[in-house]
Amino acid sequence: MKIVKLTAENLKKLRAVEITPQGDIVTISGRNSQGKTSVLDSIYWALAGTASVQGQPIRKGEHKARVKIDLGTIVVERKFADAPDGKLTTSVTVESADGARFPSPQRMLDDLVSTLSFDPLAFARMEPKRQADELRRVSKIEIDIDKLDAFNKSDYDKRTEINRDAKAKRAQAEGIAIPIVSADTPRDDGELVEQLRKAGEHNASVDARKQRRHSAQERIADLTVRGNAAGERVANALANAKAQYEHAIKEAAAALELAQAAAETNASDGRAMLEEAQKLAQQLRDADPLPELIDTAALSREIAAALALNDALRVRNAAVDRKSSLTEESVILESAARDITARMEGREAAKAAAIKAAAMPVPGLGFGDGMVTYNGLPFDQSSSAEQLRVSMAIAIAANPKLRVIRITDGSLLDEDSLKIIAAMAKDNDFQVWLEVVSSDGKVGIVIEDGAVASTPESRAEAATQGVAA
Repeated sequence: MKIVKLTAENLKKLRAVEITPQGDIVTISGRNSQGKTSVLDSIYWALAGTASVQGQPIRKGEHKARVKIDLGTIVVERKFADAPDGKLTTSVTVESADGARFPSPQRMLDDLVSTLSFDPLAFARMEPKRQADELRRVSKIEIDIDKLDAFNKSDYDKRTEINRDAKAKRAQAEGIAIPIVSADTPRDDGELVEQLRKAGEHNASVDARKQRRHSAQERIADLTVRGNAAGERVANALANAKAQYEHAIKEAAAALELAQAAAETNASDGRAMLEEAQKLAQQLRDADPLPELIDTAALSREIAAALALNDALRVRNAAVDRKSSLTEESVILESAARDITARMEGREAAKAAAIKAAAMPVPGLGFGDGMVTYNGLPFDQSSSAEQLRVSMAIAIAANPKLRVIRITDGSLLDEDSLKIIAAMAKDNDFQVWLEVVSSDGKVGIVIEDGAVASTPESRAEAATQGVAA
């Protein structure tokens, strides 16, 4: 379905135009502000509905406007009028070729028209997300790719964090050095300490016995000295008594008695002391030899070695446990990361399958992280020619019934781009309405002051008449 005839009155800058397009490319040209864009807008407004209409669609100074489009099998007419309250009113009718009217005209038009199809270059100017939404709509992809991409983005961040933690834990585990210990079994340092205690008691007992024997020897010597001294005192006392006896018989007798008594007392004490000394000496002679002292320093060294061994074993076992724990944690994290990767790959596979099953307008189109891709790269990184081909293909695919495309920025297209558009329009049986700025009056359908100034056909006819004249 293409436009067979366009009629518009008092719409924007248009006064009255009637255009019967010829060929696949319908070029609307002229100087700026003459009504070129109004021609393309009239097509858009007639078919796309009131939501697309600008605030002041009626030509300044007029109160009514209309646009009528003959599409061959149906005729669409939309009227605009200023209401008394200042608000714009609009109505649309759709008739079949035999004059029958459709009861729900706008709904019928909505089934025919794709907004994008009226300007494919708009696709290249869209934000990436809108491009992705439009391509999904056109290709009828069943799954929500944005949702899958969002899940994958979230999982990617989680996996990155998990892998970072796993790598850190594995590095920590690998960095733990296990100390080399001379034995694998700890020693019972308590038994050694008990041996040291008993050795201390034994050595203290030997020292006490040794001290007692030394004291006994000292006592023997003291008693011997004192006994001998007592004997000397007895001899001296007898000598003094005898001398005194010689000088004083009376006093001598008394002194003698006293001396004898003292001698007896001292002699008795001296004998007792000597006997005690002899007895102690005999005990010393009869005593068993003192046992050898136990080397407590060696025991202390052995205990220190046992304690050091046990400490080393505790350190080693703690290192082994820590290394094992970190390794196990890293294995768990790595497994979780693999699970996330599997989920992400599953989503990517589902997305790839949906894209493969979808009717993509151009081979190589796809989706990635909320954007359209082409041949694996973001769409905006494609060349201008590639972007144009893709945009045209999407516009064509978006509107298979109404085979009409409008391009408002035709002046921005170079010769190669125009050739691409012409070729794609011809190959796909589409009609392209192209607006270009031209001041020479020799390009396409020329619009001046809101009316058709000339057409290729009228200029050809004028040229023929001029030659004939």
